[in-house]
Amino acid sequence: MKTLIIYTSQTGFTKRYAQWLADRTGGDLLDLKDAQKKSSDYFENYDSICYGGWAMAGNVVKVKWFFEKAGNWKDKRLAMFCVGGSPNDNPDVDVFLQNVLTDEQKKYIKAFYCQGGFNYEKMKAPSRLAMKMFVSTLKNKKDATEKEKGMAEKMASSYDISDIKFIEPIVAYLEGIDNENAI
Repeated sequence: MKTLIIYTSQTGFTKRYAQWLADRTGGDLLDLKDAQKKSSDYFENYDSICYGGWAMAGNVVKVKWFFEKAGNWKDKRLAMFCVGGSPNDNPDVDVFLQNVLTDEQKKYIKAFYCQGGFNYEKMKAPSRLAMKMFVSTLKNKKDATEKEKGMAEKMASSYDISDIKFIEPIVAYLEGIDNENAI
């Protein structure tokens, strides 16, 4: 089974997961910028194609390209993973995954989440500013819940909670092994 992992990464977490996936599946790894330059013929020989981006504001960054192509790849095993700063066991992650694909897309694409972290030093200025403003808003919220306070504390500085174990459900799906960890 021939697998292609396409990714976009700003601070390195998504790239790390994409590399782990490519290594584990023996698949090819392609940055989104390079994938966008390829003709449609390039993708024909792949049995599985997986897109990886990072979660931001309830969406997966730059996933539009993958969604546009995926409609023509319904004969392949298609997966999408996103990396974010929340732990995998955060209930908000399940809500996010339920909403990231349309009902139609859920028929031929499986979505996964991998906890990553924050790296303020590698973030582009607009993203860094937006995150700092969000953290400040949470910290100054008068009726903040304990969960919100904890989130603000954690997001105030860079951290890394990525773990290779979170690729296992994606690998199983790409290799045709059914699992219940996908949406």
